[in-house]
Amino acid sequence: MQAMLPKKFDPVHHLPPMSLDTYLLDRSKTVDAALNRFLPRATTKPATLHKAMRYSIFAGGKRMRPILTLAAAEACGGEIEDALYAACAVECVHTYSLIHDDLPCMDDDDFRRGRPTSHKVFGEGIAVLTGDALVTQAFDILAQAKETPRYKIRDYILELSGAAGSLYLIAGQVADLEAEGKKSTRSELRFIHEGKTAAMIVVSLRLGGMSANATPKAVLALTEFGKNLGLAFQVIDDILDITQTSEKLGKSAGKDVAAQKTTYPSLIGLKAARAEAKRLTSAAHKALDPIRKADRLHELADYLLNREY
Repeated sequence: MQAMLPKKFDPVHHLPPMSLDTYLLDRSKTVDAALNRFLPRATTKPATLHKAMRYSIFAGGKRMRPILTLAAAEACGGEIEDALYAACAVECVHTYSLIHDDLPCMDDDDFRRGRPTSHKVFGEGIAVLTGDALVTQAFDILAQAKETPRYKIRDYILELSGAAGSLYLIAGQVADLEAEGKKSTRSELRFIHEGKTAAMIVVSLRLGGMSANATPKAVLALTEFGKNLGLAFQVIDDILDITQTSEKLGKSAGKDVAAQKTTYPSLIGLKAARAEAKRLTSAAHKALDPIRKADRLHELADYLLNREY
């Protein structure tokens, strides 16, 4: 058995720790560079489609889901290079969902990530096809991922297809549409949030852990962390929708109120919603107890709780 080095000589600890701001910027650039390699060039025929794919992918998002993938891989002792396939696949699915969510037949939004939405620039037909292309591109990327002793390509594919399919992401979107103009119960609202938001955060973390050959116990811990983090993320989103400006959010503020959607602030009040977000974040922190190197994930959870856009 290899002897453990004293902490002061540990190569992981002898370098100054990267601040969270630096970490977010560095990992975002890493993901962008990988996405640039994976996506067809804008000039590839049909150029309109590939230009539209790149327009939405490189619209300036925070890259939080792929960053969570990379952070989970690191927490489980993996390499970010091995996790980049999953990280980019997750971002492609996420961006596709935003493009479709913004369509006139869905949430009908003119702005996303601080710029006109895809259908405002390219038209509704191209926007639909752009979303379709991105979700299929995601599985093309993920199929190139490196297998580990515990996890094979089929495991990665099943993870992402399950989260993005009719039982979670799309289920949440359907329930959200059907709830417009109605008063939802707390359990109905949780179902929407678990599908529409939390599922993609959970799969981001699980895929990161799997790319690092994480133990089933570690993957379960990442799952529970992601469920609570995802729900807290959506509660904060609901709060920001009524407390921030469109300029700050990079998308239209007040959309939930205008669409008569039930949100945590409308259901239990703003103060109680903030308390719920804190409770869920505390539960997320607790879920990470089995993972020894989870400091960055803890930081990210607090960052998401306290974000202002």
